[in-house]
Amino acid sequence: MGERGVQQASPPEEARSWRGLAVDDVSGREVGTAHGVFVDASDGTVSWLVLKCKRGRFSFSFVVVPAGDCAGGGGRVWVAHDRGVIRRAPLVDARRPLLREHELTICAHYGIGERVGRAAAVADRPGGSVTSQPG
Repeated sequence: MGERGVQQASPPEEARSWRGLAVDDVSGREVGTAHGVFVDASDGTVSWLVLKCKRGRFSFSFVVVPAGDCAGGGGRVWVAHDRGVIRRAPLVDARRPLLREHELTICAHYGIGERVGRAAAVADRPGGSVTSQPG
């Protein structure tokens, strides 16, 4: 998966094929279900995997994890983060684009430094600009 915080984007067609699969954390505990992806607004590469996480018996929320920190196989997706970290991630609306500031907040949550990975890719874009969109 590369150096900590350095994202290696999954091919869009692979990440899209994960929709509906169970997602496990680094310890093998189920976190949620792969719901979709966000792609970079400039070049279309996959930036985030969207997870649908249960929040209670009848409620759920959407969060994202860095696409480069995910691997699919055997009918499941594994994420190189702990379930607690994923569930505390900033919430997203899976139908709406992500703005630069939201992405930087998400990057900070996952420990992605300002000069590497996704944070570096969006840091120099104009404030308030759309940096990722549902894909």
